Amino acid sequence: MKRFLMIVLAVLMGVSLVVTVFAQTTTDKPAKAATDTAKEKAAPAPAPEKKAAVKEKSQKFAGEVTAVDMAAKTLAVKGKKGEMTFDVTNAKMKAEPKAGDKVFVKYTEKDGKMVAKLVAAKKGSKKAAKKDAAPTDKPAAPAPAAK
Repeated sequence: MKRFLMIVLAVLMGVSLVVTVFAQTTTDKPAKAATDTAKEKAAPAPAPEKKAAVKEKSQKFAGEVTAVDMAAKTLAVKGKKGEMTFDVTNAKMKAEPKAGDKVFVKYTEKDGKMVAKLVAAKKGSKKAAKKDAAPTDKPAAPAPAAK
C-alpha cells in the first residue's frame, strides 16, 4: 500500500509541475503575439521612405557655362542636350565657374528644379587654359664664363 501511495503521489507532483509549465507558455504567447503584431504594423512604415530615396537618381550633364548668378545661386550650362539651369546652393565647387568654362555637373531633380550636387571643371579644359594664359618667353640663362 505504501508503494501504491508513493506512485500516486509522484504522478500527482509530476502533473502539477507539467501544468505550471504549460500555464506559463500560454501566458507568454499572447504577449509575444501582441508585440509581433505591433512590430509587423510598424515595419512597413520605413519602406516608402526608401522608395522615395531611390527615385532621386543623380544624373550627369556636361557643357559650357553660359551664365552664373551667385546672388540667385544658379548656373546655366549649354551642352549637347540643350541649355539647363541648375540650383547650386548646396553644390560642391572647387572654384567658381565663369562664363565660357567647360564644366561637368552632377545633379538631381527635385520639385521640378535641377539641384546640382557637384560642379567640376571638365578634364582637358585646364590644360587649354594654361596654354592660352601663360605663353611667357623666359630669357635664356647666361652661359657660364670661361676661365
